Amino acid sequence: MSTAQGILMIVGMAIVTYLVKASVLILGDRARFAPIVRTALGFVPVTVLTAIIVPIVIAPHHGDAELTWRNPQLVAAIGTAIVGFTTRHALATIAFGLALFFAWQFWVI
Repeated sequence: MSTAQGILMIVGMAIVTYLVKASVLILGDRARFAPIVRTALGFVPVTVLTAIIVPIVIAPHHGDAELTWRNPQLVAAIGTAIVGFTTRHALATIAFGLALFFAWQFWVI
């Protein structure tokens, strides 16, 4: 891809993003979504967060998957998921996940 094509692609994506956001703001309450669309939009934050986090946890060095106990991101993610599902307390889950990650990274490996 040439530099001009890259710039054109970025400008095009910016225009499309702006138009989508502006249309929702301009239409405001006049835009009515079907219940199934509203339900689907409720899953967008979860799917975006998953798409960002999973590659970092599975392949932290941008190579092959590191599914071993020596991967502190994977160990912390598993521990954090367990604490989150059992306690349902967001602050405790975040604190445990950070503590486990740093402890695993500095003392275990």
